[in-house]
Amino acid sequence: MIAQDPAALADFEEHRPRMFGIAYRMLGSAAEAQDTVQDAWLRWSSAGREGIEHPGAWLAKVVAHLCLNRLASARARREEYVGPWLPEPVLTGGGALGPLESAEQRDGVSMALLVLLERLTPVERAVYVLREAFAYGHREIAGLLDLTEPNCRQLYRRAAGRVEAGRAEAGAAAPRPRFEPDAARWQGLVETFLAAAREGDLARLESMLTADVRYVADGGGIVSAARRPIQGREKVARFLAGALRRYGAGRPVRLAEVNGEPALLVGGGAVLQVELEDGLVRGVRSVVNPEKLEFLQRQLSHSRGLSGPGW
Repeated sequence: MIAQDPAALADFEEHRPRMFGIAYRMLGSAAEAQDTVQDAWLRWSSAGREGIEHPGAWLAKVVAHLCLNRLASARARREEYVGPWLPEPVLTGGGALGPLESAEQRDGVSMALLVLLERLTPVERAVYVLREAFAYGHREIAGLLDLTEPNCRQLYRRAAGRVEAGRAEAGAAAPRPRFEPDAARWQGLVETFLAAAREGDLARLESMLTADVRYVADGGGIVSAARRPIQGREKVARFLAGALRRYGAGRPVRLAEVNGEPALLVGGGAVLQVELEDGLVRGVRSVVNPEKLEFLQRQLSHSRGLSGPGW
C-alpha cells in the first residue's frame, strides 16, 4: 500500500480494524473482507477529503456498500457450494475481530451466528451487523446504508426475528452464551475430548457429548468431508473417533481461540471448533477446505496465541 498523503494513510489505518470487522461479519470470509478493505483504501486514497468530517463514518459507509455488492454474488456461489458451508475461521485471541470481552461479543463472531446470518438478505445482514456488533444507532445506520430510519428499524426487527428463529430450530434458546468463560476449564474439557477421540474411547467420548450434538464439516468439494451434518451422540462419537484416528494420527494438534470459541488446529489442514454447553460438547464444526484456511495460516505464522507446543 503506497500513500501519497501520510495523514490519509494514518486516518485509514486507525479505522482498518473496524472496517475488517464489519466486512468479515457481513461476508463470512476473511479473504473477501481483506479485499473489501483494500477496495475501500483505493476509494479513500483517491477521494477529495476536504468535505469528509468524520473519516470513520465515511469509511464504514464505503465498506458496507462494498459488502452489499459482494453479498449478491456470494449468495449465488453458496447455492452451488458442495456440502455444508461454514465461515472462514479466524484466530481471535489477538483481537483480529475486535474486543471479545463478553459472552455476547464472542457469540457475535461465532460460526453458529455467522451461519444463521446467511438466512438474511444482504441489507438485513448489514443492518443487523451494524446494530448488534458495532452498536450503531438506527439513524446512523440509515445514513450509512442510504435508508430511512423507520426502514432500518423494520429491517432490524425482521433480521433479529430470523436469527432467533434459526437458534430455536437449532435447539438453542437465545440469547444464551455458549462459551466457557474460564479458559483453563475449557482447555481441560477440550483436551479430554481430544484424548478420548484419538484413543477411540467411545464410552468416555459419548459421556462428553450432549444427546443432540451435531457435527458439520466444510470441505468445499476440494477435500474429503461429510457432505451432510451428523447428529446424535453415538453417531458423532463414532465418526470423530474414526476420523481422528485416520487423519489426525501423527499430526500436531493445538488449542486456540477461533471465532471467539475453543478450537483444535489439526496439523495445517483442519480446524475443529468445539461448541460447549454446561461442560459438554454440543457441536463440532470442522473446516478442512484449504482455501478457507489460508487467512488463519497467515495468522499462525506470526501468532503467539496458541496454548502450547501441541499434544
